[in-house]
Amino acid sequence: MNSRLALGTVQFGLPYGIANRTGQVSLREAAAILTCARAGGVETLDTAIAYGESEQRLGEIGVGGWQVISKLPPVPESNPDVSRWVRTAVDDSLRRLRTTGLSTLLLHDSSQLRAAHGETLFAALVALKDAGKVQKIGVSIYDPEELSDLSPQFRIDVVQAPFNLLDRRLATSGWMARLKDAGIEIHTRSAFLQGLLLLSAADRPVGFDRWRRLWDQVDGWFAEQTSTRSQACLGHVLSQTEIDRVVVGVDTAKQLQEILMSLDRMVTAAPDRLTSDDPDLINPSRWSKT
Repeated sequence: MNSRLALGTVQFGLPYGIANRTGQVSLREAAAILTCARAGGVETLDTAIAYGESEQRLGEIGVGGWQVISKLPPVPESNPDVSRWVRTAVDDSLRRLRTTGLSTLLLHDSSQLRAAHGETLFAALVALKDAGKVQKIGVSIYDPEELSDLSPQFRIDVVQAPFNLLDRRLATSGWMARLKDAGIEIHTRSAFLQGLLLLSAADRPVGFDRWRRLWDQVDGWFAEQTSTRSQACLGHVLSQTEIDRVVVGVDTAKQLQEILMSLDRMVTAAPDRLTSDDPDLINPSRWSKT
């Protein structure tokens, strides 16, 4: 079970999450989190070039023996040589991580493959795979609709997408089953919706009051559980057997230890009524508008 988890490390490089009260995780705490994760059977780290100091810190702590996923930011529009830019970006990433290869390289923005340089960009990813610098290539998406423009032209190995108690579009759209049938690994993130799902009604920002009826049902379901909010959220995601990896970020080793200790008994799917397709709620990039 624990091997299905991937440790998200955005908090190592940036102050991240609506429920974050401590800011960026210190180097000492980051090392403690990795120690706890390894002892608990977690095998995969998820990072990105765009995650501030995350790659640098992981390199300082050491990533030997870990499967490391990283992500490429969008290619600058002014760049005349896409292939060279990709090679340089990945080499710099490996240097910061102090490793020779990645288990998976994802595009942080899948729309890059639909741009004029899309085929060149994809060819550069395939070349990195052929050279042995990365084992698998794929995309990180924000909406399953993005996949309609990618398949089957671009043969990818991995898709990372949001999936949580409220946001179940990957399943309801049919894409979860289609990806699984195609042999493509499914990784999900945002199990806690950047921490929003972990907040009590008293702590939830007033900007989210417009969904009060839904929150009343969500809070009622949480109250019925014998587990914590984080355990219930993660249990719901892990109940989807099609998902190969679930990216989970924590701010402390204690938080991770509590999650790991209870994984065997917390796999329970939440009822269908606790869901939303409203992008203002399920897409954190739109929260400033709430």
